[in-house]
Amino acid sequence: MKDWPIQIGFMTGATDEQLRYMAQMGATAVVTSLPGKNRGSVWPFEAMLAQRKRVENFGLELKVYEGIPVPERVKLGQEGRDEDIENYCESIRNMGRAGIPIQCYNWMVGFGWLRSSFDTPARGGAVVTTYDHEEFQRGGPTPLGEVSEELLWETLEYFLKAVVPVAEEAGVKMAMHPDDPPLSPIRGIGRIMTCPDNFQRMLDLVDSPANGLTFCQGCFTEMGCDVPKWIRHFVGQGKLHFAHFRNINKGGSAAHFSETFHDEEGEADMFETMKAYIESGFEGPMRPDHAPTMEGEGNDHPGYALQGRLMAVGYMKGLMEGIVKSKG
Repeated sequence: MKDWPIQIGFMTGATDEQLRYMAQMGATAVVTSLPGKNRGSVWPFEAMLAQRKRVENFGLELKVYEGIPVPERVKLGQEGRDEDIENYCESIRNMGRAGIPIQCYNWMVGFGWLRSSFDTPARGGAVVTTYDHEEFQRGGPTPLGEVSEELLWETLEYFLKAVVPVAEEAGVKMAMHPDDPPLSPIRGIGRIMTCPDNFQRMLDLVDSPANGLTFCQGCFTEMGCDVPKWIRHFVGQGKLHFAHFRNINKGGSAAHFSETFHDEEGEADMFETMKAYIESGFEGPMRPDHAPTMEGEGNDHPGYALQGRLMAVGYMKGLMEGIVKSKG
């Protein structure tokens, strides 16, 4: 196997069949979660250790959990949040004890990642996901009512000050994922992980090597920023712990975009972004994200069918090899 400059990851349910498939494609970094039956208010060390050992039997490494959820009452500053935070800290300690180094999490309230369509026609009859902000806004207010950005900043600082020292001691890196889409508010609910400057603000709240980010390239592209510049910026600080390699359609924005095949001409220049990761010294893990659903596949898990992501892994390897060899 080639010594790739970035460790290629793959999101998987980590069944034996999926792990064999992953080993065969040449990805090495497993990105997964504990099965629901093994979860609780605290994710147990024993289940984490057993999962890591099983992954290693296939010649792979369990690198990232996506992830231990941050309860809503922590994000909203509600009664009971201290108990939830202590449970979260114990889960992070268990990750460290089990040798699982990266926790990907987010600060989205009410909604997770949002799309208004999951079967938009794409190249050759494949289907992709789409977000149309005007259409989604028609749903009106949610039962949560108004949630201010100020509240979310307050609760995030409270959380980070409690959790990051525990993560640092445990040897676990916290990797904040952007809001997807990076818009605020959405139906009355504020969002704060919506631009590069806000990520820098988050990092500055608790300055620690354990406090970092998941650079979801699709989300940063939705922000309309200079994506290669910000890759270099966060890698240069040692705070880019994990990356999602994806793109959106040419001309797409946070208010209206569709996913694309990784090799299509999209809004981000995939060659230049990969070059930025390599030249800045990022060593992974990085996984392909949100690929189209292709012929012969069911669309029951939009963005995560296998064929499009397998194609993306090959494309990522080709980009890496071309960039490295071009430098002699």
